[in-house]
Amino acid sequence: MTSPESASPSRPAKAAGFALLGVAAVALIIGVVSLFGGGDEPPTAGGTTTTPPPQTTSESPSTPASTPSAPAATTTTTTNPPAATTTNPPPVTQPGAAKVPVRVYNNSTITGLAVRAADEVRANGWTVEGTGNYSQGTIPTTTVYFRPGTDEEASAKELAAVLRARVEARFDGIQSSAPGIILIVTNDFQGASKSK
Repeated sequence: MTSPESASPSRPAKAAGFALLGVAAVALIIGVVSLFGGGDEPPTAGGTTTTPPPQTTSESPSTPASTPSAPAATTTTTTNPPAATTTNPPPVTQPGAAKVPVRVYNNSTITGLAVRAADEVRANGWTVEGTGNYSQGTIPTTTVYFRPGTDEEASAKELAAVLRARVEARFDGIQSSAPGIILIVTNDFQGASKSK
């Protein structure tokens, strides 16, 4: 006699359980179809468009499988990472003159000093066109050289101020070198001031 009474309350619970399993199965099928079938259309049709992703990605967390549009939103989230390529900020630039390309030469007894100095030059907004050694003589102090009467002069003065170096017009030994600023670093190279 107890079995008919216990059977009647369990039937609605079983029916509700099967209904929930059915909804979960439909959601799973929609998710799998959108993952494998729906993901091919947005990248081939328009590449990585920026208009659809912001609108659809905000809806996807709140309605993961309740509507057919929610799975489509999960496929558009894959187009968002290419937009993250804008995270590469430009080098830090100082106000003032246009940044003229720089070549950095080591005239010291410190191995790798030109590379270290070039890294600081880049960090302060200039483009470095090359590094090397200067062995045609001894330069007494770290100096930034420019060609007088060109836009190199203002940029060279600004770079010298940043690096706490001397600034001068080019001398005869480097007069015919390619255009651009020449930085010759010596044992007294201090680099950019660390106070900000």
